[in-house]
Amino acid sequence: MASSDDPRVVEREAKEKKHEKDEGHEEKGGFFDKVKDFIEDVGEKIEEAIGFGKPTADVAAVHLPCINLEKAEIVVDVLITNPNPIPIPLIDINYLIESDGRKLVSGLIPDAGTIHAHGSETVKIPVTLIYDDIKSTYHDIKPGSIIPYRVKVDLIVDVPIFGRITLPLEKTGEIPVPYKPDIDVEKVHFDKFSFEETMASLHLKLDNKNDFDLGLNSLDYEFWLADISIASAELNKSTTIEKNGTTTMEIPFSFRPKDFGSALWDMIRGRGTGYSMKGNIDVNTPFGHMKLPISKEGGSTRLKKGDDDDGED
Repeated sequence: MASSDDPRVVEREAKEKKHEKDEGHEEKGGFFDKVKDFIEDVGEKIEEAIGFGKPTADVAAVHLPCINLEKAEIVVDVLITNPNPIPIPLIDINYLIESDGRKLVSGLIPDAGTIHAHGSETVKIPVTLIYDDIKSTYHDIKPGSIIPYRVKVDLIVDVPIFGRITLPLEKTGEIPVPYKPDIDVEKVHFDKFSFEETMASLHLKLDNKNDFDLGLNSLDYEFWLADISIASAELNKSTTIEKNGTTTMEIPFSFRPKDFGSALWDMIRGRGTGYSMKGNIDVNTPFGHMKLPISKEGGSTRLKKGDDDDGED
């Protein structure tokens, strides 16, 4: 019987071939593992030698430079620190402002600049909230209220060795949805009658409909009795109108009845008349400075003479 016909010989040859194949795999796998380890080791040594590292970032502050009845302008200050010996590009900035998990506004700022080597940069992200858009989308957000917000920012930077990195940031706070105060002229008190000059004062009531205090600094106004403008001025007045509260103030003014003809004089001699008033109040709030409009159309007020008793209608 030929040796090739011997099953023991065939089995031995098969085992030898398998062993040679396994050794080849081990040698091949070991080679690639060594190359991989070598590349990683070189990368770490290069990183250590030239000082590459991941940048850091933080939301330093959130500003509200402008708030009025129509919108709130928000500026998010993000401080980015680059520990690397070369500048790194800030590729994109993604931002989102939400309230109770509901999106208020979002956007993307592409090609946002460069962070200097071994330096820190404050990147300003301007955002505008349009109140009409918010109130039409979320009907439970009412004028005069204060709502919580969460700012989410993703900074995408390109760092050598690391590649593109996303730095996620968050900041929470509160923002107002302001409401204009109600006004009412309770009475017009005439202290001195004269066809040449009449001295009088407006007894004004301001009703704060907001969930935050208004620190009044000044007001400007124009006042009409019937359809005749008899007073306008800008006054410095300092008082606090508490949240959901009311304050009263007395505003002196003077005018010359003869400039308006006999109709105004006849009206002054009466006991009451219609009025209109428009203007603005300059106030401080916990959220910053605001200038809010005041107006009243078709109001009715009492005209009181200096010697009249205040309880008389």
